[in-house]
Amino acid sequence: PEIRPTGICTYEHLVKEFDHNKIVSTGIEIRGVKVKVSEIPIPVAYSPAFEGETVRKEQMFIQFGGKYSTAFELVVTRDLESLEDNKIEVVGPEIDDAKEGSAMPLGVLVEVAGRKMQKDFEPILERQIHTMLNEASGVFHMGQRDLCWLRISKIAKNKGFKIKHLGVILHARLHDVFSAIVDKVQVTIYTKQEDVDKYHTEAKKIYEERDARTAGMTDESTDTFYTCILCQTFAPSHVCIVKPERLGLCGAYSWLDCKAAYELNPRGANQPIKKGECLDTVRGEWSGVNDIVYQKSNKTIERFHGYSIMTFPETSCGCFECIIAMIPEANGFMVVNREYSGMTPCGMAFSTLAGTIGGGNQTPGFMGVGKLYLVSKKFISADGGLKRIVWMPKELKELLGDKLKKRCEEEGDTDLINKIADETITSDTVGLLEHLQKVNHPVLSMPPLM
Repeated sequence: PEIRPTGICTYEHLVKEFDHNKIVSTGIEIRGVKVKVSEIPIPVAYSPAFEGETVRKEQMFIQFGGKYSTAFELVVTRDLESLEDNKIEVVGPEIDDAKEGSAMPLGVLVEVAGRKMQKDFEPILERQIHTMLNEASGVFHMGQRDLCWLRISKIAKNKGFKIKHLGVILHARLHDVFSAIVDKVQVTIYTKQEDVDKYHTEAKKIYEERDARTAGMTDESTDTFYTCILCQTFAPSHVCIVKPERLGLCGAYSWLDCKAAYELNPRGANQPIKKGECLDTVRGEWSGVNDIVYQKSNKTIERFHGYSIMTFPETSCGCFECIIAMIPEANGFMVVNREYSGMTPCGMAFSTLAGTIGGGNQTPGFMGVGKLYLVSKKFISADGGLKRIVWMPKELKELLGDKLKKRCEEEGDTDLINKIADETITSDTVGLLEHLQKVNHPVLSMPPLM
């Protein structure tokens, strides 16, 4: 017989397991024994000292994601019985099958199980992939979700580093960092284009479900915001202020995600902030937020305006999904997403703009943001909001779809989405100004930005 109620043991009293191959793992699970990997079995050095290391093009053997191939990362919760701990598979070509300097598709599916694991914790574990992989010598990681970018150096490859070792790292570190909630970790890495495309479609549905959770919440409904300093290895003075109506600029962390992350790790990158006295209702300035931003930015940033891009805007690291840039001639702003590689009306492509505004600096008139912030009611509201947008790539319009149309309706201009130019209309300032006049864009009658 089995005696399931808890008491003497951490979990059940007595269970049966007739499969000899599973007796040890079942015993570990029932006794509540936690797996700790003291030394990760990979052929390169592993230490926080390597976080922030850059693998440049001439040093690179292979890369994944970015603008070079399809890539995504996803953490999902499963039942304990359905997973085999430490099962790590690469489905598709390995690094030895790749040509030096080439790009491969990559899908990293991390399945976790635990008696205390909750679905709300998935984004927190997923965002830690960035730090965990970056701590391996010769591995560079940037971004998150399906905007990740990863490189493996020639030196790491020559030492025997494989794509499978990415899974080895994640298994060991997730057990180490999240032992309180994680009992099993199984990693499957896809490198065939058809597999990556298939699971990427499923991943995008999960991302959308997560993003929808904060619908209805407002900045006024809480007295607490959250910091995120996960990217300070690349941008030492950068601090994200995550609010109910503004997600992190990486697009991966909402206010609820930060709240859950703090509950999991009270000393981690996500710390609560009491707003304190409101110093400016329109621009979104609070005494408590200013104090924390100054402290967390290594005493670099003294003031922060949550609703303005023109005065004391939020800093940008390098993981942002989109960039907002001022176009003075048009008295408005353009938006460009990371996936768009073409030229923009400001005369710079995304990559050039990213190098200009990243690094944790305040750059009035320019700012990195998450895609969904564009459809927030608080989107640069102090500077005119959505009506200030004069250009964005067609792909981004289509991606935001009904959400963008709804915001245009709420702004009182149902045709605003068509008045915003895209690359099919023009990619230069002269053509943009002609278009704005032709469609009578509302920005023409708005107060000067400068």
